[in-house]
Amino acid sequence: MAFTKDDIRAALGAVMHPSGEDIVSRGCVMNIAVCDEHASIRVCMTQGEPDATQPPKEQLTKVGAVIDSCVRASAKEQGINDLGLIIDFVNHQGEVVMKLKGDVKSGGNAGEPSKQGGNTPQNKDATGVPGVKHIIAVGAGKGGVGKSTIAVNLAVGLAKKGHAVGLLDGDIYGPSLPTMMGLQSHDQVVIEGALQPFMVHGVKCITMGKLVETDKPLIWRGPMAHGAFHQLIERTQWGELDYLIIDLPPGTGDVPLTLAQSVQLAGAVVVCTPQKVAQDDAVRASAMFESLGVEVLGVVENMSFFIGDDGKEYDIFGRGGAQTMAQKLNHPFLGAVPINMALRSNGDTGNPSANFDADSAGGEQLPKALSGMVDQFEAQVTLAQMSRGAGKPTLSIS
Repeated sequence: MAFTKDDIRAALGAVMHPSGEDIVSRGCVMNIAVCDEHASIRVCMTQGEPDATQPPKEQLTKVGAVIDSCVRASAKEQGINDLGLIIDFVNHQGEVVMKLKGDVKSGGNAGEPSKQGGNTPQNKDATGVPGVKHIIAVGAGKGGVGKSTIAVNLAVGLAKKGHAVGLLDGDIYGPSLPTMMGLQSHDQVVIEGALQPFMVHGVKCITMGKLVETDKPLIWRGPMAHGAFHQLIERTQWGELDYLIIDLPPGTGDVPLTLAQSVQLAGAVVVCTPQKVAQDDAVRASAMFESLGVEVLGVVENMSFFIGDDGKEYDIFGRGGAQTMAQKLNHPFLGAVPINMALRSNGDTGNPSANFDADSAGGEQLPKALSGMVDQFEAQVTLAQMSRGAGKPTLSIS
């Protein structure tokens, strides 16, 4: 039996607001997301009272403990004994004022109240990159799901639509861009201390893979990786860009944290394959971005199905799993990208532009899927921008 939003909402009906009503009836529960053994709840305690003062930390902690207890009890009835639960208390602007994680009633990680509004402090006060409008992280909780493939094709697809695009290979230990963007014959150029990005397939690229020997492993501790990542971002002469796509390493480790603390992100894209094991890690990646104050713009299901030479589609990994996960987490679904021999070949030969041409992409399915993914991504960036108060339509009367 699955643990659902309705189960959580019913459990929250037992949590009382100081006014005497339960927080569900009062409209304080702004959002509920649940996927397998992970759940998040967003609560506005001043709902209905725009001018009310936010309750003190101690009171929010007590309410959070009651929420935690009720929801965990409901989860245990469904056979879930170790629920991963995040409780966000927000104000009327949707700004997080306190985040509670773990088993609150037993101490757990009761979190710290947010010192700034909007995004959590990790990313809100990070600086941008001069000349770059939107910085987008492409991440995954698990390696081998085709994160770099999606990052590369997203960048190329945006460039084909006329955008100025940069692509940064943030996988310090296992850079993929030299192969996937065909950079083997290119030499890194430095002018007056600034790295000059490679211009290939309409995209400006930079990668650690062109700064070290190809067959030499990078045996670096965290601080060295941090420094290298900063160098790639700050010392590259990007110029004016509409989008800077950053291909992150797999997992939820040092580099994503460094990125969130270093540059202000417009959002993140999570890549996942249909299998359950990949979904579990994608849920963790999504939670990581949200805890760092980075909005998840959507989920891409990569290797959704296999296209044979006969044009027939085969659901090798079970199509639709990542889409279902996205729906459970209330994240937009950006599209399902298939795999075929052409996609593999074009990636290995460094010719991603060929993936957008039916003649060199093994038929219409792949170009159609990639173009749809790019369109959905653009739409979500626009919606996110408008929700933050930027890019709103204006009316001029003359």
